[in-house]
Amino acid sequence: MLENHRIIPETLKIPGASVPSPEGVFTLALYTLIATVIIGVLVFLAWFLGQKTRSPLKNSSYESGVIPTGSSRLVDPVPFYLVAIFFIVFDLEIVFVLAWAVAYDLLGWAGFAQIGCFVAILFLGLVYLWRVGALDWSPPAARARRFSVTGGKDR
Repeated sequence: MLENHRIIPETLKIPGASVPSPEGVFTLALYTLIATVIIGVLVFLAWFLGQKTRSPLKNSSYESGVIPTGSSRLVDPVPFYLVAIFFIVFDLEIVFVLAWAVAYDLLGWAGFAQIGCFVAILFLGLVYLWRVGALDWSPPAARARRFSVTGGKDR
């Protein structure tokens, strides 16, 4: 009887790794299904049994007991949010690079080429953001003045 009927090339084998058994895959699928059903039932019960009262006071925003005044809409976009999003993207990049660094000896040159392409794509994204001015925090009037002085080029 064949124990392992799959043919895996030697270059793709990782030392100490094994092919998951069908029983293990079935157990994982069953666990995922049970967890999803339990979560769905709990969310439905909370919605069905929960109190459904509406009032202007309940629908108003609450900020540490301070009564809201004015509109919550921002007139101008805040560049801080863009920088926060860029930070999250590049922070996730570091997670992937560190994961690669932990297993670099097992991944070989193929892994190095893949992480190199990953970093290059993110670097090109950063260059694009810099070129379109997404990282520029100067007021719009100063940006327009610099754009007109340089003859149509921002930098």
